[in-house]
Amino acid sequence: MHDIRWIRDNPEAFDRGVAARGLDIRAADLIAIYEARLAVQQELQARQAERNAAAKQIGKAKGSGDEAEAQRLMQATADLKAAVQGLEEQDRQRAAELDERLAGIPNLPAADVPVGADEGANKLVRQVGERPEFGFEPKEHYEIGEGLGLMDFDAAAAISGSRFVVLRGQLARLERAIANFFIDCQTEEFGYTEINPPLLVRDEAAFGTGQLPKFSEDLFRTENGFWLIPTAELPLTNLVREQILAPEELPVRVAALTPCFRSEAGAAGRDTRGMIRQHQFSKVEMVCVTTDDRSDEELERMTGCAETLLQRLGLAYQVMLLSSGDMGAAARKTYDLEVWLPGQGRYREISSCSNCGDYQARRMNARYRPEGEKRTRFVHTLNGSGLAVGRTLIAVLENYQQEDGTVRVPEVLKPYMGGVDVIGGK
Repeated sequence: MHDIRWIRDNPEAFDRGVAARGLDIRAADLIAIYEARLAVQQELQARQAERNAAAKQIGKAKGSGDEAEAQRLMQATADLKAAVQGLEEQDRQRAAELDERLAGIPNLPAADVPVGADEGANKLVRQVGERPEFGFEPKEHYEIGEGLGLMDFDAAAAISGSRFVVLRGQLARLERAIANFFIDCQTEEFGYTEINPPLLVRDEAAFGTGQLPKFSEDLFRTENGFWLIPTAELPLTNLVREQILAPEELPVRVAALTPCFRSEAGAAGRDTRGMIRQHQFSKVEMVCVTTDDRSDEELERMTGCAETLLQRLGLAYQVMLLSSGDMGAAARKTYDLEVWLPGQGRYREISSCSNCGDYQARRMNARYRPEGEKRTRFVHTLNGSGLAVGRTLIAVLENYQQEDGTVRVPEVLKPYMGGVDVIGGK
């Protein structure tokens, strides 16, 4: 959500920001709605003052026995009451119109975000790790999983339809091992407090993080009006909604391991084979709430936490700074971590870490009061995958595959696998 007063004071900066997002929105149009509302409010205040003054005069006229004047004043008060009610309705309508317009505008990109329409303008920040070399043609993850008899898309389709999977035996355990490894690192080493949040949220929560109203088609909704979370970012970030935090409470760093549910609207024909793009998947999510002067630092820290997990798993990856046209709507700056998948022969996204500035905080009315100041400020919110569990499973299968179709277990996961060294081995 944007501050209309900031837009009024910085129209050129706003226009540049939305243009970088590829939108044809003008500050002047928004300011015109805002100023029209201000004019209504000024007239409303004047009519309210007239009504109050007339009401006081009625008693005086009655007290002096001037019934004619009292009747005149009573009629004037009634007329003013009707005028006030009409102006109040105009104010509500203009406020709703402005809020609706502002709610649909994405966050403005940070100054160092590359300007571009799509992923073609993303900037490579660094590549880390060595890609594995094979003496055979590496397979894709679904070929490996199906070859082991541990990954079943047909059974899932019979139960739920496309974009679901059934994992069996050691592969189901491997996914659980990855998830537990991630959440243990986040909470025991990286300073995040583990949260077990609701998986169903109300409209207000989805609006607060920016999924509503614009991206409802990407979500699943229950018949009684709840939304299934597409990421734990929704409940975790909304933990501070409608709150005023003290400086000593910040930063708030929380993490959760949850299932996630996405409709994948618009993904027809994309990644139809395998587990890359599923309706249901598990993910460890990191969320940070901090002061407005520390969010850039927290973004680097959060990205570093996600990178550490990939390094410990021995997976090659690259860090991309997303362009203005490729970022999520709520983000002002995003790093994507892309892991190397030898079966596909390319890097694929496994984590996004974003600084949302005060965009979500304004929608949630989440603030803090700096020490020594009377006025509050909006907090800054950040979120990041630490990591997507299913895509990490894909990466482990493809990077640790062996020619006989089995898969070696990365060293850091062996304690979570009961000492199993090889999946599919005898």
